[in-house]
Amino acid sequence: MGAQFLLLLTYILIFGVALMFVALGGMFSERSGVINIGLEGIMVVGGFVGLVTLNGLSSTTCPGWLIVIITILSSIVAGIVYSLLLAVVCIEFKADQTLIGTALNLIATAVSVIFTKRLSEGGATTISFANNLFVYKFTEGSSFSFNVFLFIGIIALAVSFVILYRFRFGLRLRACGENPAAADSVGINVKKYRYAGVLISGAFGGLGALAYILPTATNWNATSGVAGFGFLALAIMIFGQWKPLRIGIISLIFSLFLSLSYVYSGLFESIFGFTLTAENGVTPELFRMLPFIASLILLTFTSKKSRAPKAEGIPYDKSTR
Repeated sequence: MGAQFLLLLTYILIFGVALMFVALGGMFSERSGVINIGLEGIMVVGGFVGLVTLNGLSSTTCPGWLIVIITILSSIVAGIVYSLLLAVVCIEFKADQTLIGTALNLIATAVSVIFTKRLSEGGATTISFANNLFVYKFTEGSSFSFNVFLFIGIIALAVSFVILYRFRFGLRLRACGENPAAADSVGINVKKYRYAGVLISGAFGGLGALAYILPTATNWNATSGVAGFGFLALAIMIFGQWKPLRIGIISLIFSLFLSLSYVYSGLFESIFGFTLTAENGVTPELFRMLPFIASLILLTFTSKKSRAPKAEGIPYDKSTR
């Protein structure tokens, strides 16, 4: 039983940290006043670029620690570049943020499939990779493992809280999402801070993609992308009321459902003495559905109490101030 609980804890930390990264990214964007529905697409692009970079560096004599750093930075940069499309179209041209974000999601999957086929032999849509540089175990054969993203996640959560509530940048960012006209009247460049919010969300989205893909597998199918992970992160952001610490806690709670899909068989056998199988009508997909079902139910009953930034989704036109 102990081994099963350790394995469950491992997956909770993996998915919790990945969800937290993406949800924090959405928080920064919406705090600035821009709704980033395109987090799913940003994850796909960031994950694809990161995996291609990892495979390219693995065949070189580059030190392992440098491979880790470059791979992570490549995903972050890819996420920033892709989110720049949302920023330019929505901030400069004042396009509908929800529609543009949806378009970015659709384009990202199509582009990743095309390039994956071109890079692979035989036109396969799967990228294989080695994740040993990112995942560590305390002892050989142990059920519990941790990864480099766990440490980055702890730092990112603390830094996000400090920046948002203790730094001038965070105060001004929040002002742009609450009342951009008032912020502009005191000399705050609303456009600049909204760009910053969206690009930060891109960085977190790219990082979250690697945190989701690398620790749990050694191959990634471009056609399935990140399986709705970006949308789940958006729901967590809303439940967390756009606050870093709440987002961190709720990410771990939601990750429990996802984690059960990997260990439910052995866990139930250890606790209750019987095994849940497909013959009993129980499959991993059933547990993977639970977080999305829970988010729908919770949003139904809590959406009226959500205190979203007042100006989110509303393009700011300085001439109308």
